[in-house]
Amino acid sequence: MLPTLSSLQNDLAEGRITSVALTEAALARIDDPQGEGARAFTKVYREQALAAATASDLMRSAGLVRSPVDGLPISIKDLFDVAGDTTLAGSRVLRDAEPARENAVIVQRLLNAGAVLVGRTNMSEFAFSGVGLNPHYGTPSSPWDRATGRIPGGSSSGAGVSVADGMAAAAIGTDTGGSVRIPSAFCGLTGFKPTAARVPTQGALPLSWTLDSIGPLAASVECCAILDALLSGTGYRTPVAPPPDHLRLASISAISLAGADEHVTQTYRSTLDALASQGVQIEEISLPEFGELPHINRLGGFAGAESWAWHRQLLAEHAADYDPRVSARIARGQAMNAADYIDVQRIRPQWIAAVEARLRGYDALLMPTVPVTAPAIADLEASDDAYFAANGLILRNSTYINFLNGCALSLPCHASGTAPVGLMVAGCAGRDAHILDVGLALEHALARIRG
Repeated sequence: MLPTLSSLQNDLAEGRITSVALTEAALARIDDPQGEGARAFTKVYREQALAAATASDLMRSAGLVRSPVDGLPISIKDLFDVAGDTTLAGSRVLRDAEPARENAVIVQRLLNAGAVLVGRTNMSEFAFSGVGLNPHYGTPSSPWDRATGRIPGGSSSGAGVSVADGMAAAAIGTDTGGSVRIPSAFCGLTGFKPTAARVPTQGALPLSWTLDSIGPLAASVECCAILDALLSGTGYRTPVAPPPDHLRLASISAISLAGADEHVTQTYRSTLDALASQGVQIEEISLPEFGELPHINRLGGFAGAESWAWHRQLLAEHAADYDPRVSARIARGQAMNAADYIDVQRIRPQWIAAVEARLRGYDALLMPTVPVTAPAIADLEASDDAYFAANGLILRNSTYINFLNGCALSLPCHASGTAPVGLMVAGCAGRDAHILDVGLALEHALARIRG
């Protein structure tokens, strides 16, 4: 079981561990030639991390603790600017770009809070995939079934593996169509996608300005709440778990389990049954609007148009340097015209209003985060057809919430020793604090179920 941020802070406060020792242990795991560090990280901040850890220990000895993450090793996705570094975003296209002149807002907030940044994590090139493959820097495998080597989920692939393997106490990723929740689900972690406007994106290389959001991958709901408060600058509020019998939740099994494999289907249904046995009220509902989303996005949607706008000059000059599976998706946006883009903008508020009306009165919407267990890396590397089919299915459920402009947690809900499965707990825009409360209640309920 992974340590939580609070448990690590308690260990630091009681003198059972030091920040330097925690950081050295994280760096040792990154360096382990038998581990995933070389594929999970694109850059390691060894000297800076040890210096920051030393400073944290000195300040703590003087009674100064800056935040609940002070002295803890944290990883950041390789699309956040760090002053003096070139932001590569998992690509080789930008290797000759100018270094960043200042830190991304969230990087500066982490540093101000005393977090020890151990490195930048690998990702799907330019964040454009839910699978997590990277042909430039390698693909770290998820912690389950390493003998086979299974995808970590994307695009925050290295972020998920860095936490699952103890190379960081928590990670910061981005989520445009599921890129925090998917690797959390495949790596057995808790991940939180906030309402998009909650966390500033300045200094983060964009995929879609409309849909991009920034969130944590960590060991627990409380960890996510701590980091969300820090990233959003809202001030920490301890989540409060409602009693299970006070919760009224909606489930959309028909659409969210379409194409699901047997393990995810059984795990999700048994999870709902177990929660119901503890007094949680769960109702199956219909959300026909979700079935309309493929048609709304048929030409590429926001991600297609907005990524093409950002990449069109780079693609004209460096197309051969891109992962062809990524450039093909970006290039779809070229076929969209202004009217197509405006149509999506016009339809979205109406679509959101219709979904919000159906969810009124419910505390949260439940779905499996991903309808399948993690496929083998080799299978998806070998076949474009397999890759694109898996990518579409893996992104499907989480993408609904991004278009809704909602917020969502992914909680591990699988039995010990089985393939990781995520339970998505989602809400409408601005319901972040409530979803964290509901998530905490379900986390406690799932812990009781597991004994």
